[in-house]
Amino acid sequence: MKRPSIIESFNFAIEGVVHVLRTQRNMRIHFAVAVTVLITALAVGVSKLELIVLLISIAFVLVAEMINTAIEGTIDASTTSFDPMAKLAKDIAAGAVLIASVNAVAVGYLVFAGKAADKSARVLDKLRNAPAEITLIALVLTVIIVIATKAWTGSGTPLRGGLPSGHAAIAFAGWMAATYIAGDSHRFLISVLTFIMALLVAQTRVESGVHSALEVAYGGALGALVTLSVFQLL
Repeated sequence: MKRPSIIESFNFAIEGVVHVLRTQRNMRIHFAVAVTVLITALAVGVSKLELIVLLISIAFVLVAEMINTAIEGTIDASTTSFDPMAKLAKDIAAGAVLIASVNAVAVGYLVFAGKAADKSARVLDKLRNAPAEITLIALVLTVIIVIATKAWTGSGTPLRGGLPSGHAAIAFAGWMAATYIAGDSHRFLISVLTFIMALLVAQTRVESGVHSALEVAYGGALGALVTLSVFQLL
């Protein structure tokens, strides 16, 4: 066979990346997270060294996932029956991806934790003394939007079922409002407790069969974003 040219070699390599993206859900997740991380890095203004570390961590995860996929494909093509050693090889390859992912999460935390904390603290300090009336406006507005959305989609009733989940919307709106109003000394504790309570409310709506996970997620996001917008505007 004729030796492939440099351009053909690049084409084969790109085809390999595209194939993994098309066939492997985890690779698509890794790519989406990588894009989000890089955009966030540009938004918060990381240093050149921090950006280099992020790029290396991202590449480490992507390469590990592609090697894992290659190993799985090779084993599947070479064996037609269950082989304990083949399973072990797959598990080891998957473990390599896990280590790379954990390392990437740790690097991301070290790079973004301080910057995110500084920005969020400045925002929360500005809104800490917001009057209770703003919270009431946010909750009422959330209810109105939930009912309007259900009327538009034609699913469920104002108090039961349909898109979005009103209970989840109110619960997460309350979490966001509590986080903004709480003082510095108790803000973290109150925010965590109210967030856990909101999650429990959302979980009960799914477990009871009244809402799907998507409806609950949409409701929670709606309530939190509406409350956030009201506090920022007022």
